[in-house]
Amino acid sequence: MLNDSSAYFSINHPFDAYLQAWDNNQPLPTIAQLSLMLPPSLQLISDIKSLESDCLLQLRHLDDDAKTVVEFLKLQSRKIDMVLQHVIGKEEYDGERYAGSHFGGSSITITTREELPLGSDFKVSLHIKEELVALICFAKVQSCSLINNEDENSPQSFSVQLAFCVIQDADVEQLVKASLSLQQKQLKLRKLVP
Repeated sequence: MLNDSSAYFSINHPFDAYLQAWDNNQPLPTIAQLSLMLPPSLQLISDIKSLESDCLLQLRHLDDDAKTVVEFLKLQSRKIDMVLQHVIGKEEYDGERYAGSHFGGSSITITTREELPLGSDFKVSLHIKEELVALICFAKVQSCSLINNEDENSPQSFSVQLAFCVIQDADVEQLVKASLSLQQKQLKLRKLVP
């Protein structure tokens, strides 16, 4: 469980979040119970990402002669990622779909049409397509603020920050890596724009 919601930075990037309200009279599941809630497709993705991460760590210690092998393995990894993205796209998630705006290793921010009560717990399914992240966790509403709209005719909306309270360590690592990868891509794009 995470206690310090400021432990990781948050990056501005769109993603999908599916929220299902959790009965606050019931205890939140343990990490072991959470892993049993994963549908087979998300478990497969989690296992593959973990294997890939371990393998790439070992490959970094190879000498220059292995660069061709490393590039070939990166290509194979990319092909697997493309297949997995297709699998994730077909997955049906529990809960209501919301547009996410920020994520990091300790929290997410979503946009809603209605206020969510502070302290409410939700089962959250996250899907960050570009980084092949799909996970399930539990999060608590930390803040809910009205978004000032320039257009008076558009419906009101709220920015809601949810801090993770039950999440697997491997999933925190995935989110941190994804946020760093996306930040790196955003910085490269800024350099290209004069």
